[in-house]
Amino acid sequence: MPLIGIDEALHLTLSHIAPLAAQTIALADGVDRVAAEDLRALVDSPSVDASLKDGYAVRSSDVAAAGPDHPLRLPLTGYAAAGGTHKVSLAPGAAARILTGAAIPLGADAVLSEEFACQEKDQLIVHNDAEPGRNILPKGSDVAIGEVVVQAGQVLTPGMVGLLAAAGHSQVAVVRRPTVAILATGDEVVAPGRPLPQGKLYASNMVTLGAWCRRFGMSVEMDTARDDAEAIGRMVQTLLARCDALLTSGGAWSGDRDLIAKVLQHLGWHQVFHRVRIGPGKAVGFGLLSGKPVFILPGGPPSNLMGFLQIALPGLMRLGGLRAPGLPTVNATLAHDVKGRDIEWTQFVFGRLDHGPTIAQFSADRPRSRLRAMAQATAIVAVPEGETVLRAGTVVKAQVLE
Repeated sequence: MPLIGIDEALHLTLSHIAPLAAQTIALADGVDRVAAEDLRALVDSPSVDASLKDGYAVRSSDVAAAGPDHPLRLPLTGYAAAGGTHKVSLAPGAAARILTGAAIPLGADAVLSEEFACQEKDQLIVHNDAEPGRNILPKGSDVAIGEVVVQAGQVLTPGMVGLLAAAGHSQVAVVRRPTVAILATGDEVVAPGRPLPQGKLYASNMVTLGAWCRRFGMSVEMDTARDDAEAIGRMVQTLLARCDALLTSGGAWSGDRDLIAKVLQHLGWHQVFHRVRIGPGKAVGFGLLSGKPVFILPGGPPSNLMGFLQIALPGLMRLGGLRAPGLPTVNATLAHDVKGRDIEWTQFVFGRLDHGPTIAQFSADRPRSRLRAMAQATAIVAVPEGETVLRAGTVVKAQVLE
């Protein structure tokens, strides 16, 4: 099967994955959850035309001629406070004391700030005009009944949760968060916490992938399997039976001990693609087994993480209901030339962002340790197909890792 480009691979991934089922939770628990449906306002907020200030409800025509050198007198005939159940009416030529949040009296069309008036017993001395609508918050101006407040696929921020409360919601339908299984394969890998025999290494890829999944609110199960087709097959079936998606780490190529694709083929998976024109990470693959997403990731740490960030993570985010999955991006200028390796491939480069007063600057990491480069990186820049070098000063889209 020929290698495909990153855009096609991402499109195929997202088109084969549907969000998990919705669940209803208390609105107060909705922060950072993904809305499963469009959420509309159940009420108007505010429910009445309300005062934005402490002051005096008036008819604008009655105070149109008022000014510092031409004060007017109006009789005070009412009082309105927030939450009051008694509806105040205002006769022509009169004023009413009103507090912030109170319903505008019938007949009034403006609120005069209290600094422009003073009381003398039951009289109001007016020193300024107030045009129609002054200091009035119209009914439904925050949210109007029936209006879409949050769209399906949006992440609920604290502000959105508050807005939904104002719109009459106490519960919210959200997409269930995925449970992701991560299986690290290889005779050489050892789960952290166990003794490390000579010649073996800890499964740091597995732990890194798990940390990324948890960052986005997913639950994680992790395990290891030796290079044995039967053992891998049993573990794949066990993990998928209790999880929503599977990531495999290692054994993704075509060597003697690269068994993952063969095992999945034997189990009857539907392979969508295997191998993408990206560096690092070309051995990444994706398919469905028992209707659940399975991502094949190579074992080399840079390839493992890049395949995850560019393909698997957006797929898992779509599984969790996100409308626009993927890492966030910012515009950045290149501090120096960034080179690709092949004009027919997309080359991804780890680096760091320095945030300036107007635009961030991206510098590629060049430490000797590949693990340290990944750990210290705060961003990724792509040299796209058709390009071999991006020159210093070029403005690019940088994927943000922080």
